[in-house]
Amino acid sequence: MTDLSGAAGKPRRDTDPVTSDTDIVQPFLLERSALRGRLVRLGPALDEILTRHAYPEPVARLLAETILLAATLAAALKYDGIFTLQTKGDGPVAYTVADVTSVGDLRGYARFDQDRLTEQQSHKGFQADLGSLLGSGYLAFTVDQGENTERYQGIVELRGADLSAAVRHYFRQSEQLASAIRSAVGKDADGKWVGGAVMLQTLPPEDAGLFADYRPGNSEEDWNRAGILLNTVAEAELLDPALPANTLLYRLFHEEAPRVHERRELRPGCRCSRERVSTALRSIERTELDDLREDGKVKVSCEFCNTTYAFDDADLDRVYAGF
Repeated sequence: MTDLSGAAGKPRRDTDPVTSDTDIVQPFLLERSALRGRLVRLGPALDEILTRHAYPEPVARLLAETILLAATLAAALKYDGIFTLQTKGDGPVAYTVADVTSVGDLRGYARFDQDRLTEQQSHKGFQADLGSLLGSGYLAFTVDQGENTERYQGIVELRGADLSAAVRHYFRQSEQLASAIRSAVGKDADGKWVGGAVMLQTLPPEDAGLFADYRPGNSEEDWNRAGILLNTVAEAELLDPALPANTLLYRLFHEEAPRVHERRELRPGCRCSRERVSTALRSIERTELDDLREDGKVKVSCEFCNTTYAFDDADLDRVYAGF
C-alpha cells in the first residue's frame, strides 16, 4: 500500500507495476475516515467497445455510462466470475448491458429502435436522459461465479436523470453499506470516448476499527465530510488522462490520509468463439437456419464485439455431427 502524502500528491514510493492512467482500477483507503474507494479511468478500452457498432450519440453515451459503472461497481466486489450491469426499459433503447470478468475483461452492447429514437429526438426540448431513452424499466446487477454457485442479483426501478442517479437510488434502497459515486463520460480532443468515476463506501465497524485514527461515534460525520469532498470533483478531472489518478485522489482527499493499493488493468474482452457459436447452432433445427444464410453460408454475428462467424454446408455437417 502506498502513502499519497508526498509532495504534489505523488506517492513516496511507486509499488504499482502499471504506469498507464487509463483503463485502470485504482483501489484506495481514506485512513482518517475509515472509508474505502475505487477510482476508475477508461480510455482506449471504452472507445474500442463503442466504435465496434455505429451507435447514435445518445445511445453510445448511455452505453458508455453502463460500461463505466459496471467496471466501478465490479471493482468494489470480491468475486471470481462475471459481474453484469443491465438496464432494460420500454423506450427507444430496449436495453444496455455491460459485464466485467474478475480478470478485467470488459464488454458492452446496446439494442435500440432507430425509428423510435429519431421520433423522440424530433420532440421540442428533447433531452437524452434516462426517461427519454429507456422509458420505464429497471436496473439489474448480477454476479455469476459459475456452476455450483448461487447467482446474486439485485434489481431496482430506473430513477433519475442519468445512470449514476439510478445507481445511487439502488444503493439507497438495497445496500447495507453507505455508498457514493461520481462519474462522467465524454470524448477527448481526438474524439475518442473516455470515462472516469470515483466511488466511496463505508466499511463494516469490525474492519473500520483496524484504522489507527478511527474514532467510533464519528462515522456519520466522517462519511458526510468525505462525501462533500467527493462532490467537488469536476467532470474534467475525471476525464483528463493527463491528470494522474493518484494526483487526483490526493487533490480530493489529502485531508483524509489517502493510501492506494496496487491498481488493476481493464481491457476489452469478448467471450464469443466459433466453438460457442457452434454449440448455439446445435440447439436449433438445421432446417431453421435458412434465415441466417448469406451468399450460401450461415452467418452469425456476436452482439458484443460484432465478430461474424460463417459456416458453409461442410462446416454445418461437422457442427451437427458434434465435431
